[in-house]
Amino acid sequence: MKQLLHFIVLFVFLNASERIVTLSPAINEIVYALGAGDQVVGNTTYSLYPEASKKVTKVGGYFSPNLEKILSLNPTLIIMQPNNRKLARQLEKLHIKTEIVAIDRLEHIEHAIVKLGKVLHQEPKAQEIVSQIEKALQDLKGIVSNKKILIVFGHNTKIASNIFVAGQNLYFDDIINASGNTNALHSTRKGQPVLNRENIIALNPDIVILLAHSMKERGLTKQDLIDPWLELPINAAKQKNIYIIDKVYSGIPSDRLVLFLNDMKAILHAVNDK
Repeated sequence: MKQLLHFIVLFVFLNASERIVTLSPAINEIVYALGAGDQVVGNTTYSLYPEASKKVTKVGGYFSPNLEKILSLNPTLIIMQPNNRKLARQLEKLHIKTEIVAIDRLEHIEHAIVKLGKVLHQEPKAQEIVSQIEKALQDLKGIVSNKKILIVFGHNTKIASNIFVAGQNLYFDDIINASGNTNALHSTRKGQPVLNRENIIALNPDIVILLAHSMKERGLTKQDLIDPWLELPINAAKQKNIYIIDKVYSGIPSDRLVLFLNDMKAILHAVNDK
């Protein structure tokens, strides 16, 4: 009888539904990918993928979640990145279970997926996602090597100033290194690196990858964004190695990182084929 009761309690525990609030688009995507999307009762303004996320109650922005709105959802679990320690302390005082996961570096993303897999009792699915990321990462190797790659964020139609790029503090740097190439920018500062025309010329990247996920919404074409780079006296322009990834997932470190890695592989093959 005791064994039966123990089994029933364990079964109920393992199958108990949480009321989850996800406080970043990436975390939201990971939770859905792990098969726990039906437990998400709140997320942030730009948590729009998968489609079901759009119908979930919005609790504010990534940097400005509304505590009152969060509490109105009666959450049992709140998952967030380490960008809002004040909110985390408030939730702790209210005895609401909180998980904080970092997703800035590649190893952090994989660790976050595994950690949330355990929290949500979805360990096999978490391992499957991480294995897919590792496989896609391995597939980048040996295509081209020793190239200086510059990854640029935004929709610059002029290359003068305020050029935001990936430095050594993001997972993009890990991906570049894993491919056998190097980041054209070497900077250990934690803030977002911002360059101007002279800086870019001095870096002289061999490959430039523009991440411009809202290009079409802005009425821009790929050529609108590529042409200004072709005018620069850099190797990437001379070899016409300027590429664009215009998908939203390119800037979201979730399970969809696999898609970004596949796009990177296609770009490296295009460089190799020249």
